[in-house]
Amino acid sequence: MKAKPWYRQLYVQVLVAIVVGIVLGWRWPDLGTAMEPVGTTFVTAMKMLIGPIVFLTIIGGIAGVADLKKVGRTGVKALVYFQVGTIVALGFGLLAINLFPLGDGVHADVGGLHTSGEASQYVEQGEAQHWWEFLTHLVPDSFFGAFVEGDILQVIFLAVIFGIALKMVGPVGEPIIASVNRLTEVVFKVLSFVMKAAPLGAFGAMAFAIGKFGLSTLASLGSLILLFYVTSIVFVVVVLGAVLALYVKLNLFQLLRHFKEELLLVLGTSTAEPALPGLMRKLQFMGVDRSTVGLVVPTGYSFNLDGAAIYLSLATLYIAQATDTTLSLGQQLGLLAVMLLTSKGAAGVAGGGFIALTATLSTVGHVPVAGIMLIFGIDKFMSECRALVNFCGNAVATLVVARWENALDLERARRVLAGEKVGALPAAPAEAVVVPTQKGVPAPAPPA
Repeated sequence: MKAKPWYRQLYVQVLVAIVVGIVLGWRWPDLGTAMEPVGTTFVTAMKMLIGPIVFLTIIGGIAGVADLKKVGRTGVKALVYFQVGTIVALGFGLLAINLFPLGDGVHADVGGLHTSGEASQYVEQGEAQHWWEFLTHLVPDSFFGAFVEGDILQVIFLAVIFGIALKMVGPVGEPIIASVNRLTEVVFKVLSFVMKAAPLGAFGAMAFAIGKFGLSTLASLGSLILLFYVTSIVFVVVVLGAVLALYVKLNLFQLLRHFKEELLLVLGTSTAEPALPGLMRKLQFMGVDRSTVGLVVPTGYSFNLDGAAIYLSLATLYIAQATDTTLSLGQQLGLLAVMLLTSKGAAGVAGGGFIALTATLSTVGHVPVAGIMLIFGIDKFMSECRALVNFCGNAVATLVVARWENALDLERARRVLAGEKVGALPAAPAEAVVVPTQKGVPAPAPPA
């Protein structure tokens, strides 16, 4: 196929839209703030499709596995990797803020800090959040409730149960599995329509962020933002890059180039959710087994939040330093243990980072919860980095688990990342999920 002109490439259009949005929000703040509906409408449209995509791909992935034991084995390995990755990310945040104690010297008056507005709502949710709630929250109140609320964890729970049931009933479930495959193609076609508005969505979201919060907010706590970004970059390049190179035998920078469209979309919208379908599609095209992609990627979006983990540990210790709260090494390690649980408690919830932060401070009790107001103003400028690191972490996690399970065509992956022309995947069996093409990545050939 003939390559599209550069100006018709999605990543170029999104990049230009981000730049235009920044300029608009900077020069005309009121107009930039008025662009909020443009960005939120696009993100809402993408979230509308996340539930069905996750549900259908997980069912198709489980149905395509010959032995159900493999499903359980893949899930356990993924959760083990997620926990180890979260611990390392939390440790990175603690190490960074201890090496560069930016909160020392702030001497914030705890009595003068009062939460209000949106921050107050997050505090209330966080204080009511218990570490074990992410387990009890897995079961939805009703089947459709999980989709209405857009709760990925509950959708995963339903999909796994349905996928296993369809597999166990044998021939009776085959017509339903075939229908799932066809419906998946339809949903991805709808997704391709929505993706055409990605530049508009990125423009609206960026213009609103800059117009409302202003570049002056960046300057006021620029050192903390810079530390968070540098720590995140080091984590991605050193930790994720090393894991990818040493275990999977792939190059991180080639992987980032492969996902450039998705990364720019995450940057523009400040959330990793709109990039989930593209991540699943491109991983499958690289040669990762469909069932592995269908299980690991959606689960990772709730349990493998490396960017949120770095933010959580760094922000918690910064607040402690700024409020002159002394924490010993033992107390900091105790914080890490608490954050390992609270970081899972607000997965997929609006303002999840702040809710998890509040839940952590409330659980520990040493650091004043009202201290979150010290960083509330710059949270928006940190959300982009959190989402980018979360996205990169889930891409690497899927490749690691796939290699661990011998579910990765490594030679094909190397050729794809090197930019070589690679043909479509072999025709998928009738019971396997088929992910349609989008933006130049060939789809699996239909069954004969």
